[in-house]
Amino acid sequence: MSKFTIQEQNIQMGKRSARTKKQFHENHDSFQLRAIPGSWDPIEERRDQSFIRHVKPHSDAQRELMEAIESTALTLAIGPAGTGKTYLAIAAAVKALEESRIDRIVLSRPAIEAGEALGYLPGTMEEKMSPYLRPLYDALADRLGGKRLRQFVSDGTIEIAPIAYMRGRTLNNAFVVIDEAQNCTYGQIKMLLTRLGWHSTMVITGDPDQTDLLPGVSGLADIANRLSSIPDIAVVRLSKQDVVRHPLVACMLAAL
Repeated sequence: MSKFTIQEQNIQMGKRSARTKKQFHENHDSFQLRAIPGSWDPIEERRDQSFIRHVKPHSDAQRELMEAIESTALTLAIGPAGTGKTYLAIAAAVKALEESRIDRIVLSRPAIEAGEALGYLPGTMEEKMSPYLRPLYDALADRLGGKRLRQFVSDGTIEIAPIAYMRGRTLNNAFVVIDEAQNCTYGQIKMLLTRLGWHSTMVITGDPDQTDLLPGVSGLADIANRLSSIPDIAVVRLSKQDVVRHPLVACMLAAL
């Protein structure tokens, strides 16, 4: 085969490749990845949650929770794992921040291991608390993206506030999320509630059935019962019917 013939074949192959790329780029707007039929995925199409601007409730209880967060300064979300308590609280906090209704987001959570002791963690306070706040970071990254999240944490717009350091503070113009409150004692939750300042919103989430404290030590259920009679405080109770994780989670909660 001559040299010119080989060059002509390479040119033809290059043209075909260019045409294929052009056709793909012309049609890429209609290209979508779809979930495998028959999977356990509760949505029809897989997509990155960070591109969803508005969060929609999947149940009546979730709708009640979202409305309560918008209309009251203090909301207690009580329910089993997987019901969207933390995610809906974070989504509401990000929305309030983007609408300039608050100046900062304050995150707090008990530093208690789930049945095992990790010992002393090295690093700064933020680094020590980071493993415990991972679920909150995941939800924040989902709503803000990694770059904006790092920026907000760096400039203090999003603040990590261990429960041990909350006493004596007044949180004005802030959205406060207290996660895993079932691992707080009655005195700790009472102290956290009294941190609420002007133009602020506080959401306390937890599942009294999954406390890692000794029996009778958790104060979440008692606090929720006492505050449920106050008109300006919302206590929203979710159940296994509101689980939005893998469907087996709801089945296991019913069996366990």
